[in-house]
Amino acid sequence: MNQVNKHAVVFAYHDVGVYCLQALLDAGMHIDLVITHDDDPNENIWFGSVAKLCQQHHIPYEIVERDQLLKLLPRLLALSPDYIFSFYYRFMIPAELLKVPKLAALNMHGSLLPKYRGRAPVNWAVLHGEVETGATLHVMEAKPDAGDIVDQIAVPIEIHETAHDVFNKVSNAAKRVIERVLPKLMKGEIPRSPNDLSRGNYYGGRKPEDGRIDWSQPAITIYN
Repeated sequence: MNQVNKHAVVFAYHDVGVYCLQALLDAGMHIDLVITHDDDPNENIWFGSVAKLCQQHHIPYEIVERDQLLKLLPRLLALSPDYIFSFYYRFMIPAELLKVPKLAALNMHGSLLPKYRGRAPVNWAVLHGEVETGATLHVMEAKPDAGDIVDQIAVPIEIHETAHDVFNKVSNAAKRVIERVLPKLMKGEIPRSPNDLSRGNYYGGRKPEDGRIDWSQPAITIYN
């Protein structure tokens, strides 16, 4: 398959969404539509805006609520993209939409899969005292973070670093993953390695009680 006229629909938010969407644009991927989120007025918005990037590049974008995602199906079928990408989009994309692209639906996850599948992977990696984490591009399936691995890049976690520090590293690693694999994706080639779920765990979102300190634990555990 040649490299001409690869089209994508992108679900994106946060810095990872901005960096990876820009990488697609730089590589010449035609972005037919972007789906993003409204910023939460109760959240500290310290990260970049996917909506603003779309405005700068005159890319059509929409903000769609979780319960409205399935209504996108007719539009996506009409667009008939080669790829669907998800870059830190916060809602689960329905399985019906994942079947639309001609080539693949791909998600960027903020860990070295199969480790730390699920929510808040950077936070959990730091809390568990990991010495490295990373960014993984993988094939999307109905089960979250379970599809084949396309590519991944590791980053170190230094003892003094916060989750915010590590997230910045992971965001840049995500961009590098996309840049590294895009030459193949633009030719319709999708590298695949098995995602052995038995070698990792699934984590939910962090709750306030997860931050409670157990002073009987070792000092390094309390520090993390």
